[in-house]
Amino acid sequence: MNSLERVAAILNHKEADRVPVYPLINGVNRQFANCDYKTWATDADKCAEGYIKATEELDLDVICTLIDLSVEAADFGQEIHYPEKEAAHPNKDNYMIKGPEDYAKVKRINPRETPRMSMHIDLCKKLMAAKGEEKPVVAFVFGPLGLLSMMRGMSEIFTDLFMCPDQVNEALEEVTATLEEYCDALMETGVHAIMFDTLFASQTIMGADMWMQFEGELMRRLADRVHAKGVMVMIHNCGEGIYFKEQIETMRPQGISFLHVPADCSSMAEAKEKYGKQTTLIGCIPPTELPRASKEKVEEYCREQIDTFAKGGGFILATGCEYPANLDLAHARTIVNMAKTYGVYKKEEVLVE
Repeated sequence: MNSLERVAAILNHKEADRVPVYPLINGVNRQFANCDYKTWATDADKCAEGYIKATEELDLDVICTLIDLSVEAADFGQEIHYPEKEAAHPNKDNYMIKGPEDYAKVKRINPRETPRMSMHIDLCKKLMAAKGEEKPVVAFVFGPLGLLSMMRGMSEIFTDLFMCPDQVNEALEEVTATLEEYCDALMETGVHAIMFDTLFASQTIMGADMWMQFEGELMRRLADRVHAKGVMVMIHNCGEGIYFKEQIETMRPQGISFLHVPADCSSMAEAKEKYGKQTTLIGCIPPTELPRASKEKVEEYCREQIDTFAKGGGFILATGCEYPANLDLAHARTIVNMAKTYGVYKKEEVLVE
């Protein structure tokens, strides 16, 4: 099987030749393009070079285009810092939205003409041209609340949802309208899926009812738009207590990339039993443990995930969030090797008397 065939089988909850694998090799792949973080994050050619070489050298089964969480916010006007060896992030001393009155500054924009979103669209075109016939390409998009928080600050936007919800909702509408156009442009490149980051849909930040009130219906709109074009919907959420139930009902995702036990489950085993037939589970190796982990410990993480989730398909082995951007690739190679060896599906032999 090639990667497309393997992932397709798994997404249809069938056992492939082996478990598919992609340890969210994103910022770290700039090593293959021999450039600094800012160049990788803003130059589609260099970014594509990194993704393509990493995918080939590590033999990854999926390409997920997470660049950083500031891509969309930058184009709305948020000032961004570009550290040499770290992901781009908002200037926390100069958020675009400094108070409730500033939500009115947020107006829909054309993502095909703005610098960073158009770069991401171009990246997807290049990746599809180079690898789209053999590898699934998944375009990464930050959800409306997360995007808005990049322009306001996490604690501040949370407070505003209580104190001035009307202003927040008006800005969320402008953001969502932009994301609809953004998803359209990404889908036009031929990508196989859109992966939405829905960080707020977890106990880490807010209750499930509150998420449904402020973002759930917006995500339904976006997901319906993607489904209508015949493109898969996926979710990434590395928050603690992720809301599987609400997001599956709202977005009907073909896959969920996660790190922690879902809110209504007591264990990963229960998550497999409860949701393993409704969506494909992607994870859940803890990336923050990798810098200090031994090879043997990484192998143990892989065995635990494969033993818990792989039976019957519907599982892709991955880190629960991005592979550390400044770590060497030894652990990534171990993760891939474990999928190729320990993750092989055993076929029962037919005994002939």
